[in-house]
Amino acid sequence: MQQYFLNQNCPEVGATFSLEKADSHHLFTVMRAQAEEKIQVVFSDQTLTLAQVNGDQATLILLETLARTVELPVGVTIAVGLPKSDKLEFITQKTTELGTQAILAYPAQWSVTKLDAKKAAKKQERLQKIAKGAAEQSKRLMIPKTEILSNLKALTDQFEQYDQVLVAYEESAKSGETAAFVDRLSQLKAGQNLLVIFGPEGGLSPEEIDVFTQLGAVKIGLGPRIMRAETAPMYVLSAISFYTELMK
Repeated sequence: MQQYFLNQNCPEVGATFSLEKADSHHLFTVMRAQAEEKIQVVFSDQTLTLAQVNGDQATLILLETLARTVELPVGVTIAVGLPKSDKLEFITQKTTELGTQAILAYPAQWSVTKLDAKKAAKKQERLQKIAKGAAEQSKRLMIPKTEILSNLKALTDQFEQYDQVLVAYEESAKSGETAAFVDRLSQLKAGQNLLVIFGPEGGLSPEEIDVFTQLGAVKIGLGPRIMRAETAPMYVLSAISFYTELMK
């Protein structure tokens, strides 16, 4: 069943409403939806509903609200040093499917990719579309926010918004450190917010690690194997999902 997001408050059951222009085009022109065909619509307050195509085959009728728990019990924001080529698009898509609430990209010291303001704005617009599509496909109740930050300070200025800040550090993994990640997960409570920082392909510099840890971030290892920049965020989100959702 197709799912769409609509940035407005949920109307009453029986009300008629329209999707946003691009989604309406997709449903009625691309998917060729017929009268009485049913879809799911998520409104801005994360209310999941069942709707059906109206007789005019241009609008929808809200049939009922649905109850479904799909979001992680903790809010996880992924921050990645700008990676090469289309890896940021891949990270955005896959971390959305795995439950992240936001994806931040920042120009790390060892990032090869450099974006000026114009390119960053264009890239961010594309990332938001990718996040929306992935959220629809995975039946999320929210679309993660995507943001390309202009510098490292723009990232560290956000630390106080989170209950915990973790840094996936290659040297911690190389030294065999295994306890910090589990220890921090054990301290998380439902409803808290977590920021996990990853480096680009070249990793994080010692200077960046010093900045993060002086501001209270905790270094964590992710096991004995060294992962690619696009793999590590998926590993962390999978581990958080297993720990918080399956090990109840």
